[in-house]
Amino acid sequence: MREPGAGFETVDKPSVGKGDVLVEMKRTSICGTDVHIWDWNHWAQKRVKTLPIIFGHEFCGEVIEIGEGVTKVSVGDLVSAETHIVDGTCYQCRNDRMHICKNMKILGVDTDGVFAEYVRLPEMNAMKLPDGVDISLGSVLEPLGNATFTVFGSECEDDIKGKNVVVAGCGPIGLMAIAVLKVLGAGRVIATELGSEEVRLSLARSLGADVVLDASMGTDRLVKSVMDHTDGNGADVALEMSGAAPALKQVFQMLTPGGRVSILGLYNDPVSLDINNAITFKSATVYGITGRRMFKTWDQMREILKNDDFKAKLTSIITHTLPIRDIEEGMELIRTKQAAKVSLEPEW
Repeated sequence: MREPGAGFETVDKPSVGKGDVLVEMKRTSICGTDVHIWDWNHWAQKRVKTLPIIFGHEFCGEVIEIGEGVTKVSVGDLVSAETHIVDGTCYQCRNDRMHICKNMKILGVDTDGVFAEYVRLPEMNAMKLPDGVDISLGSVLEPLGNATFTVFGSECEDDIKGKNVVVAGCGPIGLMAIAVLKVLGAGRVIATELGSEEVRLSLARSLGADVVLDASMGTDRLVKSVMDHTDGNGADVALEMSGAAPALKQVFQMLTPGGRVSILGLYNDPVSLDINNAITFKSATVYGITGRRMFKTWDQMREILKNDDFKAKLTSIITHTLPIRDIEEGMELIRTKQAAKVSLEPEW
């Protein structure tokens, strides 16, 4: 294994225990988290506790073996995965909040993941592919779940139809959020991204963003532009997908009083915010978004994926497909932002 980071090794095929399924990989895709682990950066060194580990968590595969007691899936089923592996017994799990289980493990971070020929999953985490979804789209259902959860919010599902929405950050999940918003009938969708990110800006437009703004124009101009495009009212909903500290402050300035902010972006350092004016006096509703609501988000996705136009748009986010033996090239494409989503075929 090369240092630092990751490389290829031969390992034993996973064995299947009670309540487990064994899945043969058909397609995987690369997440930003995977790039961090590949590079073995500061975050990865602090977060990944068990080494060696097979990483990767976005995939589609075929069930080839089931353990004792498994009834939900069968051999031959195509599945993706809910990557939050929960204990099912803690306070959060018992109160319909499994996605924030106190003792959660993450596939490909805390347990062996999917950059391999086979992966073992608890039956609960094996999610059958919806009808009409091919293996390429099947490999990106996990991040699509992040986008869907962010769009809908947390405890409530405010009707998104007809509402003006800002999407701050057009990485893969932000782009997916744009497509979700359009299929749900959002009013005006305003996307913000750095003007230098040509691939992301082009995809934001093709996925249906009504307005695409250069996030580098400065806060005053950016906020004014959002106000101009919403008849001076501001956004009903703002989705912070970028993880950039300036964007966090900006989305609250863009928000109409009584509006809602969903925060999916992760920040490198602590950020400050004028709580009085950003939230309290504005009577803003704020949701922190992590993972997917288990399993409500998956049901919402199944409904959205019945739309053929949506599936075509989602496919366009997969800008590159490579054999997994060229995974390092895929990491570089993402690192340099030449790609949106990179899909990997099981060719070793």
